[in-house]
Formats: sequence, structure tokens, C-alpha cells
Amino acid sequence: MEAVRGMYGGLMLAVMMVFAALIIVCMIRSVRGPGIGDRIIAVNMIGTMIIMIVAVLSVYLDENYLVDVCLIYAMISFLGVVVLCKVYTGVYLQKKQMKADLDAVEDNLRHQEEGQR
Repeated sequence: MEAVRGMYGGLMLAVMMVFAALIIVCMIRSVRGPGIGDRIIAVNMIGTMIIMIVAVLSVYLDENYLVDVCLIYAMISFLGVVVLCKVYTGVYLQKKQMKADLDAVEDNLRHQEEGQR
């Protein structure tokens, strides 16, 4: 029975190391991502993998309170991603409105030049 526990312990440590490596890859994607959407998804993935690490750690250490920490972190992570999406949507719409306003100004200038001729 002790050999099985040792194997499970080694497996859990390996899983946590893989998640840690994936978090580093996601951090690189969140910094270098070609777009804002890619960065938001990378941040969401980092949060999800941290939740998984805490869950595996809960089983590994046999501490039940870590599951509660995991749930609280999941809620905070979800709210953070929602706020990031809301901010991104607001910036996108603001840029789109500014572009529309600039097009209207250029169109007005074109009509004024045609009227002077």
C-alpha cells in the first residue's frame, strides 16, 4: 500500500510540474500575444491552471480547506476575466467610434473643397 501512495505522490508532483511549465508558456503568450483577445485567454488559462495546481496540492497534502481556497480563487479569476473583457470591449468601441468620427470629418472636408470649386 505504501508503494501505491509513493507512486501517486510522484504522479501528483509530476502533474504540478507540468502545470507550472504550462503557466510559464501562458505567461509568455500573455506578454507576446498578437492581440488583446489572446492575452485575455492566456490570463484565463493561467488562472485555471493555478486552480488545478491548488486542487492537486489539496489531494497531495490531504488538506480539505485548500478546495475552498480553490473555489474562491475560481470566482475571483472569473470576475477578473469578465472585467478585462469589459474594459477591452469599451476600448474597442471607443476606437471604433473615433474612427467613425474621423471618417465623418474627412468626408466633411471633402464636401467643403468640392463646394469651393
